[in-house]
Amino acid sequence: MKHPLIFAHRGVKGTHPENTMAAFLEAERVGAHGIELDIHLSNDGEVIVIHDETLDRTTNGTGLAFNYTLQQLKALDAGSFFDHRFAGEQIPSLREVMAWAAGTALLLNIELKNDIIRYPELEQKTVQLVREYGLEDRVIFSSFNHESVELLSSLAPEIHRALLYHEPLPDALIEARKRQASGLHPNFMLLTKEFVQLAQQAGFTLRPYTINEYKDLENMIALGVDVIITDWPARAFELIKEREPL
Repeated sequence: MKHPLIFAHRGVKGTHPENTMAAFLEAERVGAHGIELDIHLSNDGEVIVIHDETLDRTTNGTGLAFNYTLQQLKALDAGSFFDHRFAGEQIPSLREVMAWAAGTALLLNIELKNDIIRYPELEQKTVQLVREYGLEDRVIFSSFNHESVELLSSLAPEIHRALLYHEPLPDALIEARKRQASGLHPNFMLLTKEFVQLAQQAGFTLRPYTINEYKDLENMIALGVDVIITDWPARAFELIKEREPL
């Protein structure tokens, strides 16, 4: 029986401060097949790894990340919001993550967070970094900004691209073809057995997000999705192991 790959959402977000090297290292430790991470731009044009446009929720900084240089962002504490044990964890640059990931077997789902702020040349800078580290065959780009996905298809046709969507699309497969995406990353609650089969038969890879509860993990495994994106990868592995024939 084919099992889904397991991607650690923002690293192992359930047990570690999201989008930090601590969370990514934990993902590798627990055996995740890949990690999902989010990128923005700093004020000096560096690609940075953080989920929100603002710093307030996950660091001791305030305001837009885009208003700070990489050096200023590096001075912030991105771990204490989760637990004092992670005090001093930094906002990583994408370059840092790439340099580390190049020495692992992990797949990287890089979400471009450019649906609210249209960062200048975020796509170009990200593609350049992926190519610099030779990770083209281990990266999947995704974005809620479907125009960005379409741009990535012309900049880097050799790198997999996926459409993110939280609400139902009138026709996800037509939109994916229009944007030249190779995958779909829907809110898992939108999926049905019929759609999963239809999308896979049409050649699309399905990587739903964010699946954390046991019953939802079991449902996604039963639906036959290609990848499960979760805050708790160990739970997913536990369920897959239980389904193994004796």
